[in-house]
Amino acid sequence: MTDVLRRGRASLAFSFFAQGAAFALLVTRIPAIQDRYGISDALLPAFLAAVPVLAGVGSVTTEHLVKRIPPSVVLRWSQPVVLLALLGVGAGDQLVEVAIALAAFGLAVGALDASMNMLGVNLQRSYGRSIMLGFHATYSLGGIVGASLAWAGAHWHLALFASYLPVVLILLPLALVGSRWYVDGGSAAAGKDGAAEEGAGGGPLVFKLLLPLCLVMTFAYIGDSTVSNWSAKYLQDVLGSSEQLATVPYNVYMVMTLVGRAVGDLGVRRFGAVAVVRLGAVVAALGFGVVALAPGAWVGMLGFTLLGLGLCVIVPQTFAAAGRLFPGASDAAIARLNIFNYVGFLIGSPLVGALGDAWNYRGAMLVPMVLVLATLGYARSFAPEPDRYGDLHERPRTADVGRGSNGI
Repeated sequence: MTDVLRRGRASLAFSFFAQGAAFALLVTRIPAIQDRYGISDALLPAFLAAVPVLAGVGSVTTEHLVKRIPPSVVLRWSQPVVLLALLGVGAGDQLVEVAIALAAFGLAVGALDASMNMLGVNLQRSYGRSIMLGFHATYSLGGIVGASLAWAGAHWHLALFASYLPVVLILLPLALVGSRWYVDGGSAAAGKDGAAEEGAGGGPLVFKLLLPLCLVMTFAYIGDSTVSNWSAKYLQDVLGSSEQLATVPYNVYMVMTLVGRAVGDLGVRRFGAVAVVRLGAVVAALGFGVVALAPGAWVGMLGFTLLGLGLCVIVPQTFAAAGRLFPGASDAAIARLNIFNYVGFLIGSPLVGALGDAWNYRGAMLVPMVLVLATLGYARSFAPEPDRYGDLHERPRTADVGRGSNGI
C-alpha cells in the first residue's frame, strides 16, 4: 500500500510539472502567436479570455464526468489533449486553426486542473498529512522550465512548432506511462454516493459553505494575474527600469512560489493551515504595498518577491480545505472551486488595467492588496472540523484505496 501511494504521488507530481511547463510555454509566447497568425490587438483579448472561459466549462464538465469514471481517467486523457493542443497552436497558419487549438487547450486544461487537484486531495487524505503544496511546487518548477525554454526559443528565433515539438515529444509519453500509477482512492466508484451526500445537504447550503473558499480562490488569482500580466509594464513604465530588467519580476515571482511551496507543507504540519494561509495573505498584501510605494525598480523587485512567497500557499490550501469540508463529495467541491481560478484570472488583468488607465498604476496595485487581505476574514474556513470527520493529523495514514471517496 505504501508503494502504491508513493508511485501515485510521484506520477501526479509529474503531471503537475508537465502542466506548469505547457501553460508557461503558451502564455510566454503570446506575442509570437499573435505575430504568426496576424491577430490584431483588438482581437487578442477575446482569444485570451476564451481560454479561461472554456477552462471553466471543462471544470464543470469534469464534475459530472467523475460521477461515472475515476478522476484518474479524466487526467490520463486530458493531459495529452493539452500537450497536443499546445503543439497545434504552433503548427497552424490560419486564424481558425489557432482558434480551434486554443479552444481544445482551454477545455482540456479545465478538466486537467480539476482532476489533478481531485487526485491530490485524495492522496493527501490517504497520507494523513499535508502534501498539496508539494504538488503545486512541481507546477511552479514546470512553469520555470517552460518559461526558460520559451525564452530560449525566442532568443534563437525558433518557430513555435520547433519550440513546442521537443517538449511534447518528451512530456507526452512520460505522462502516459506515469498515468498507470495514479491513485484516486476509488472516488469515482463512489460518485453516486458523493452526489447523494451533497444533495442531502441541499444545493444552496453546499455552495454557501463553499463560497468563502471560492472568494479566496478568486482573490488569489486576481493577485497572481496582476503579477503575470502587469509586473513587466509596471517596472518599466512606473518605476523606470530598463526593458531587460522588466522581464525579471515574473521570473523572481515564480522562483519564490517554488521556494514557498517546497517548504509550505512543513509549515502546515507544524502550525496548521489557518496560520499558514493567514501568514501568506499578510506577506502577499505587504508585497503589493511595497510595489505600490516603491521609489525604484529594485524596491519594486522586493515587492514581487514577497508576492511570490505570500500568494503561493493560498491556492493549494484552498483545494485542500475544500476536500476537508466535503469529505464525501470532495471531487464535486474541487471542480466547482476550480472555476474560480479562472474567474480570478479573467477579472484581475482587466481590473488593474482599467484602474491604471483611469487613475494610476500605483493606486491600482492597492486593489489586489485589499482583496488578498480579505482572505484573513475567511481563514477559519481552512481549519479542520474534528466534530465532522476528525482532524487531518489524526486520520489513519493507511489509505482505503479501494473503498471509495466516502471511505478515504
